[in-house]
Amino acid sequence: MPDLFDLLGRWWKQIVALVFIAVLVALAVVFSMGKRYLGVATALPAPPYTSDKTAVFGQNLQELYSALGTPDDLDKIVGTAHLDTVYIAVAKELHLASHYGFADDGMESAQKAAYLLKRRTRVLKTDYGELQVRSWDNDKSVAASMANGIIEELQRIYQDVQTANNRIMLSRINNELDSSKTEYQRIHDTVAHIESASATAQILASRQTSLMQRIQEYEKLSNQYKLMIEARPQSLIVVEKARPPLYADEPKPVLTIALAAILSLFFGLLAAVILERRRTNRV
Repeated sequence: MPDLFDLLGRWWKQIVALVFIAVLVALAVVFSMGKRYLGVATALPAPPYTSDKTAVFGQNLQELYSALGTPDDLDKIVGTAHLDTVYIAVAKELHLASHYGFADDGMESAQKAAYLLKRRTRVLKTDYGELQVRSWDNDKSVAASMANGIIEELQRIYQDVQTANNRIMLSRINNELDSSKTEYQRIHDTVAHIESASATAQILASRQTSLMQRIQEYEKLSNQYKLMIEARPQSLIVVEKARPPLYADEPKPVLTIALAAILSLFFGLLAAVILERRRTNRV
């Protein structure tokens, strides 16, 4: 391998020229790129017992649960964040099709805007067990709205799923409640027309007592599920909403130019070594 100082002595002009050209190209690229701002929204997992009816209405069961969920609870939310449904909903809500310059042609423009939004967004679980949504845009206010919109849409999806499940259970409970009330009334009418001291009357009275207990339990469950539906328990606790950033996140001119200079210097030295070997072999 040739001596480095001898190599630089013979090829320094070419190496400097290569570095100079690379820096000029990097400068041109940096200043031709538009500024992109980063909006960041952060949330923590909500405690799981808030969506569990048994835990909410059980006596002293809340003491068994943490005030927050675990980082593992975020895995399914991060998975949901890969769905196009999330980005289509946010793109429609924020009118991103017109913001990106697409013609207003209905669903197609919304899908195009959602595609760009998805490419400009990162949803990740941090090392600290937080859910973080990062969105980039040329408009600082839009960047913040995008990050907030995505985290709100994820929240809404899981609230809707939980609410839908609670509505199904409430409907079944109410059906059973109506059926029990109907049977109770039928037995009540029957008892009114027979002798109270008869064996049949005693059996029916016992059945009435059992039905009354069941009705009371169904009414209690019905009220609990109604409360859960109205409360719409959260899956995420937003600890910091995205705000319009003060400075652009991209491009990073100093880093880009420094990287271009270092890479071009390394490539120039490598090319000089190869060319010097070829020259030496020819001699």
